[in-house]
Amino acid sequence: MGENFDEVLANARQGDNWAVESVFERYKGLVRAKSRSYFLVGADVEDLIQEGMIGLFYAIRTFDPAAGASFKTFAELCVKRRIINAVKMAGRKKHMPLNDSLSIEGEGETMEDTLRDPSEPEPEEAVLLADLVDYVGNNAPTVFSGFENMVWDAYIHGNSTDQISVMLGKSPKSVDNALTRIKGKIENLLSIY
Repeated sequence: MGENFDEVLANARQGDNWAVESVFERYKGLVRAKSRSYFLVGADVEDLIQEGMIGLFYAIRTFDPAAGASFKTFAELCVKRRIINAVKMAGRKKHMPLNDSLSIEGEGETMEDTLRDPSEPEPEEAVLLADLVDYVGNNAPTVFSGFENMVWDAYIHGNSTDQISVMLGKSPKSVDNALTRIKGKIENLLSIY
């Protein structure tokens, strides 16, 4: 690569497209390996790889070298979580009509286009959402109350409402209420982001 990987990674975090592509190239084997461990109903391996690459992009944008973990360890965690989340979402069968639809007219707009859940992000939106998550993560103390900040931190690390309530010694209802407030604040940010 010519440059020190830490420099390439720092440049990638700053939005340098060449650096991002370099990190993608270096870690595509890791993403493929993680993707092979899972099965996504109604999709193929490439769909899981794409989910993994979104996780890798999130890792690039949010990696903190001062946190103590190596980038590889952090990237593996982000990729794995993104893939597992995609598998869980597919397992809920919420979008089965979309995934199994056929075009009524044979060409043009399909049932999937007609029935698409507008709350589900497109891949491009997922990247923007990752940037928003990064912004919120960097500014959480000013965006959320102290309790909301603790709930947010636990939530983005993959903990359920019940797990967070045990961790923080609060009722699941208070954690759920905090998540509702957090989501409202994030929706407000989305409207201006």
